[in-house]
Amino acid sequence: MKFLQSYPREVKIFLAASLINSAGGSLMWPLTTMYVFEELGRSMTDAGLVVMIQAFGGIIGQLLGGALYHRVGVKRLIVGSLGLNALGLFTLPFISSHWVIYMIMMGFIGLCNAVSMPAIQAFVGFRFADRRGELFNVIYVANNIGVALGTALSGFLADVSFHLTFVLNGVTSAVFAMFFLNYLNRLDKQEGPVHLEKKTKTEAKESLPALLRNTRVYLYLGLGSLFLWFGNSIWNTGVSPHIISEGMSKSSYGFLWTMNGILIFVAQPVTTLIKRWFAKESSSQMTASGVFYLAAYIVILMLPNYMGFVFAMVLATLGEMLISPAVPAFISDHAFKAAPFYIGLTGGMTALGRMVGPYFMGILYDQGGLNPVAWLSIVIAVVAVAFFIIHSIRNRAAERSLAESISG
Repeated sequence: MKFLQSYPREVKIFLAASLINSAGGSLMWPLTTMYVFEELGRSMTDAGLVVMIQAFGGIIGQLLGGALYHRVGVKRLIVGSLGLNALGLFTLPFISSHWVIYMIMMGFIGLCNAVSMPAIQAFVGFRFADRRGELFNVIYVANNIGVALGTALSGFLADVSFHLTFVLNGVTSAVFAMFFLNYLNRLDKQEGPVHLEKKTKTEAKESLPALLRNTRVYLYLGLGSLFLWFGNSIWNTGVSPHIISEGMSKSSYGFLWTMNGILIFVAQPVTTLIKRWFAKESSSQMTASGVFYLAAYIVILMLPNYMGFVFAMVLATLGEMLISPAVPAFISDHAFKAAPFYIGLTGGMTALGRMVGPYFMGILYDQGGLNPVAWLSIVIAVVAVAFFIIHSIRNRAAERSLAESISG
């Protein structure tokens, strides 16, 4: 990995720790439905309820993670949330026979895991401000390598013991917490108390209504992301059951996601060219992402066969590669000290789209199969692109106005 040689040692260590944590986190999520249905003997409705509760916890966690960053401090927020997440995972083998307690704990785990996400993204944006755009992308790639490794191992570990996956997930979360505790303590000794925890007098007076009124930074970006991930539910609640109903193997569906993970790593030169030629600004990258997703859904509608799904996955993956690092990069560049709040807020909006998308698309699939689901995804993607265009126009106008006022 020659591209990593230009980064300082602390970045390389952070990337390694992040990869390990994402691998551990991905051990469990593919198995939740299987565990509830097979191990606990509950219905698929119950399994869906657990996934929804965990997703709802994630929404609350994203919002809390952004709102508490400056109030609690980066060290206590990141280390504390990761530690509580590990503790929750360690308790699962002992409380899973108590259904209500198990559901509550899954919501708690979803919350604690999500609290750390905007906090870590904001910390990276502050700590490495001069290279945060490219670093967000490198972290995104490292995390997806971890996800690919974790999901590949999850099936083998489940054959041994479901509870083993919980424990190993908890171990990786605890290790990540210890990494941040050691890392931030070392920064304290080298630079004094981590300056990212402090607020100026002006920022201390910035109230929640004032933050929410700054819609240019978050609203259209967040709504675009919400609709984009709503539409992306087509893979689980459209393509997946269609593949099964057409008599194709389950492994053929798994291959689509294997390809997704491989492309995120090997197709970096493609997205680099897209950014260089067509989408230099992060706002433009979001719009381009929406166009790629839209193209993927059109392919699914027009070519509802396996080769069509493969082509669509290539397009959707390029869209994912463009938007995932662009959102935190834009917010870090434009929101300054309020970045943690806006990263958490937009993350919550994105999580909401992921939570409600499968429900509505499941209803449509039950009524008419893949065709109406594909049409809904296309319409939703058009709405997402429209919001990203509005976001780009508003920010360009604001930047132009600021430049004129400075020159004047």
